[in-house]
Amino acid sequence: MADFVQSLARGLLVIRAFDADHPELTLSQVARITGLTRAAARRFLHTLVALGYVRSDGRLFALRPQVLQLGHAYLSSLSLPALAQPHLEKLAAQVRESCSMSVLDGDRVVYVARVPTKRIMSVTISVGTRFPAHATAMGRVLLAAQDRAWLDEYLAKARLERLTSRTVVDARRLRQELDVVRGQGWALVDQELEDGLRSLAVPVRGPRGVVAAVNVSAHTSRGNALSVRDDLLAPLQAAAKLIEEDLRQ
Repeated sequence: MADFVQSLARGLLVIRAFDADHPELTLSQVARITGLTRAAARRFLHTLVALGYVRSDGRLFALRPQVLQLGHAYLSSLSLPALAQPHLEKLAAQVRESCSMSVLDGDRVVYVARVPTKRIMSVTISVGTRFPAHATAMGRVLLAAQDRAWLDEYLAKARLERLTSRTVVDARRLRQELDVVRGQGWALVDQELEDGLRSLAVPVRGPRGVVAAVNVSAHTSRGNALSVRDDLLAPLQAAAKLIEEDLRQ
């Protein structure tokens, strides 16, 4: 593409090399994760240090809080998280479980609103957290809402990573699961993202179709998958409907 700025793309690739599992990286690690040469990785890292997005102690590099400004511009432009937050707070208080909203970004879901009640996962989830869409209830709701051409391309190219012994990693089976989700209007994922975690999700629809998904997550100690659906689906659907009503105003 004539208008594609490769240096910008590489700089963003360096920023995305850092995550919850890799908060600090050496130059060699950044080069390996991004596929850049050490010389190129060094130039990008030192540029990001000079701009205030990355800090370094001479050996290790880490993101600085200023990098949040990059995502804040996007979140500030969205009215959806602000509209959803009070409804998620009421839902969390009602069901006494953590509730979230996410949107689809390629093959990942990105959390844009969240109300945690207790920690039930080994990783901390916050606004901006990303998970593979195929292994999450919100991801399946959002994938099921895509048109057939988009979904065909996704299933042909996506890396369906196995995160637990229960994760669906076969494209044909995932398509079948998405057909079920599309038909029933909700998704229940049982320990596919992490052992001990169940999640129930429904879509949030705007004037042009599904714009986000909301979920309730519960530990398996709450009961079996059927009881989770029976206990949580109705209040979750009610919360989604209230968010949709606010979107129409």
